[in-house]
Amino acid sequence: MKKFSNMIRLETLKMFKNRGFGHLGGSFSIIEVLSVLYLKIMEINPENPTWSDRDYLVLSKGHAGPALYATLALKGYFNKELLLTLNDNGTSLPSHCDRLKTPGIDMTTGSLGQGISSAVGIAKALKIEGKSNFVFTIVGDGELNEGQCFEAIQFASHHQLDNLVVFVDENKIQLDGFTKDISNQRDLVKKFKAFGFHSVRVNGHDEESILKSIKIALNTKGKPSLIILDTIKGKGIEEFENIVSNHHMRFSEDDLVIINRKIAELEEVTR
Repeated sequence: MKKFSNMIRLETLKMFKNRGFGHLGGSFSIIEVLSVLYLKIMEINPENPTWSDRDYLVLSKGHAGPALYATLALKGYFNKELLLTLNDNGTSLPSHCDRLKTPGIDMTTGSLGQGISSAVGIAKALKIEGKSNFVFTIVGDGELNEGQCFEAIQFASHHQLDNLVVFVDENKIQLDGFTKDISNQRDLVKKFKAFGFHSVRVNGHDEESILKSIKIALNTKGKPSLIILDTIKGKGIEEFENIVSNHHMRFSEDDLVIINRKIAELEEVTR
């Protein structure tokens, strides 16, 4: 899993270098959970992305799409060469996820707050159909400023959607600064428990801890699950970690020196 995480980080970083800018911070903070989901957990079929018995992933924080694109390419949904078309005119890899453009994307997202509602709707529909598919959704901690999120959370709990696993990427920084300064979330584990969720916090960069927490969630009956991912925004490039400006970066010449060095390191460990 660690090698797969490094492969995702490498391909994502190459995309950003080629583009010259992008949502690096929030893409890098969800790489480990994507690695675990696509390598060990989700029932998928890259040759048939719309397979009706697949598990669903809704990346509610749709601006982190580049990390998901890299994951999908590595799993064989499309050719890796397409990754370098990120944000190009006419590309199938837009800045934010679009299910009509990219194989493997289950829901168009990017308008924050709406993705989790879509995930809850999918989970409820699957329950109505009597199907056993699971639905996973990744939400940003800043995204939880949106009231719509908690309407969806309350609905999911009321309808006992135990086929739903919500991840909150608690990287502690949003577009305008530190989340604690903008709208203090306080203890999200307690908050979701109060809504009726099975709720835990794990190290969001430790694949084994993520894997263990997901397996427990999938075996929790009668209630949806929440896994808080305690993460570092920009994880993997020390110079870019935990700086407020890493939500969306335009790379300077000095930044490119750092990026080239990190690409070389990742290429070495993924051989």
